[in-house]
Amino acid sequence: MILDERGEFCDATALNTGAAGSYLLGDVVDLGVARDLGGDQAVYLVVTVDTAATSGGSATGQFNLVTDDNSSLSSPTVLVSSVAWPVASMTAGKTLMAVQLPMEGTAYERYIGIQQVTGTAAFTAGKVNAFLVDDVARWKAYDAPFQL
Repeated sequence: MILDERGEFCDATALNTGAAGSYLLGDVVDLGVARDLGGDQAVYLVVTVDTAATSGGSATGQFNLVTDDNSSLSSPTVLVSSVAWPVASMTAGKTLMAVQLPMEGTAYERYIGIQQVTGTAAFTAGKVNAFLVDDVARWKAYDAPFQL
């Protein structure tokens, strides 16, 4: 998996610690014009936990890739969403989302970004990474003995 700085929304970016609600998180990517992403190659959105999330209550976090025609993403359209992750599951190194983006027929406007949707209670800490890549690392190590 090779990262490109221009396709990176969050790099150890702190979760928004406001009350339950929706928040823009990290950087906004300017596509220049409205377009399809990837051309003839698949593009994946990956969201991972950098530093474990904490909450004074039972917070949940959902992450959306959103698009809008303005850089503030003030009236965003949701393109893809993760599940609502409970704070206890948001541990360091956890992959929250690794999804292939639609290549055609999706209305990507000029700007895209990551939206954090906090449910139930506020987060008190935690950091995430969110980026676009053309392949997803799926290698896993297993304890021996194992069978093929």
